[in-house]
Amino acid sequence: MSAEQAAIFEVPGAAARLLSNVNWPITPLGPPAGWSAGLKTVVGMMLRSRFAMWVAWGPDLTFMCNDAYMPTLGVKRTWAIGARSDKVWEEIWPDIGPRISHVFATKEATWDEDLLLFLERNGYPEETYHTFSYSPLIEGDTGVQGMLCVVTEVTERVIAERRVATLRDLAAKTANARSVEEACKLSMNSLASNPKDFPFAVIRQLDETRSKATFMAGWQISPSNPLVEDHLQFPPGSVFARALASRETLVTVLDDVQRRQLPQGPWQVPVNEVAVVPMLANTQFGLSGFLEAGLNPHRLFDVEYRDFVELVARYVSSAIANATAYEEERKRAEALAAVDQAKTAFFSNVSHEFRTPPTLVLGPLDEALKAGPNENLAMAQRNGLRLMKLVNTLLDFARAEAGRANANFVPTDLPLLTRDLASTFQSAFKKA
Repeated sequence: MSAEQAAIFEVPGAAARLLSNVNWPITPLGPPAGWSAGLKTVVGMMLRSRFAMWVAWGPDLTFMCNDAYMPTLGVKRTWAIGARSDKVWEEIWPDIGPRISHVFATKEATWDEDLLLFLERNGYPEETYHTFSYSPLIEGDTGVQGMLCVVTEVTERVIAERRVATLRDLAAKTANARSVEEACKLSMNSLASNPKDFPFAVIRQLDETRSKATFMAGWQISPSNPLVEDHLQFPPGSVFARALASRETLVTVLDDVQRRQLPQGPWQVPVNEVAVVPMLANTQFGLSGFLEAGLNPHRLFDVEYRDFVELVARYVSSAIANATAYEEERKRAEALAAVDQAKTAFFSNVSHEFRTPPTLVLGPLDEALKAGPNENLAMAQRNGLRLMKLVNTLLDFARAEAGRANANFVPTDLPLLTRDLASTFQSAFKKA
């Protein structure tokens, strides 16, 4: 390495070391000693910045970047620096190529916020989001010689906001579910708002034998699918049996036939993996069922993704538990209403039967008292009338409960009522 080259790349960090190790004489830019002052200034500024930056310079758009940008390169860091930019970002060149051409043609900077780019930096097309600007690098009268990109990756924020919105929508939609079936269907409707994390999903409910799970609801999938059974029986050793025994989320990898038969996500890419998540419940069995979730083929099933799917399963399980409690409470209320109705009907029928004996007793008493005063007969008459009044009150009560009567309050002579009540027990007092 020449002294001048060492001076250009005399900056701590991995990017500077990689730049110094490039065989520049065989590249279109040539040896660093022959670089223009503008290029040297841009490279020095980029290497010393803590913002993620990369530069495309010259007719071949030779790629260079700083340490802050290295995570975006991923596995490409071993060969990207010094290579052509259209080769480094070949997978997203249809998206960024026109923007770079615009910068060179117009000398105008571009701006993109939360732009979705599928980067192949970890061995697969990864869903990523970036906010960035492409700025022209103009040197003297020669025009635009290169392009500077200052970028902030916002993948974690965008995905976190998406998942929080899903949980919020799930809680709101299932809050008023009045049956298990309704809770499951509303849960699937909520997951429909996030097809990126849930290309498809199924809710299954365990039966009491814990050897069969019934299809309750699905998103983008139905029991008619050849891989989805309405009443799934799982033998020992199956992913469902193992998830049931361990109460942990398990992931099953799909084969080519299964990938073709199952729904694809919003990008029309086959799903490779399905997560089987046990749903805990406050029952004697400890589990209410399973949530089967197709996983986003453009995201790794990392800790954050796993936690999110398990949290969704807990929300669904809670909605099912609340709906079950509501159903049980409704059944209890209906049973109590039936008992109350039977009681009212019984009182009404019995009261009518009770009216007959007092009526038959009071008739002869009236005739006997017409022959002359008799204290014992008069007392019997008063008690008979009181019994008839009680029977009538019972009938009024039955009519009031049935909604066929209204209370009628009248002034009452309390001393007279008291004397009448006391006279009822006069014979008992005398015997005592």
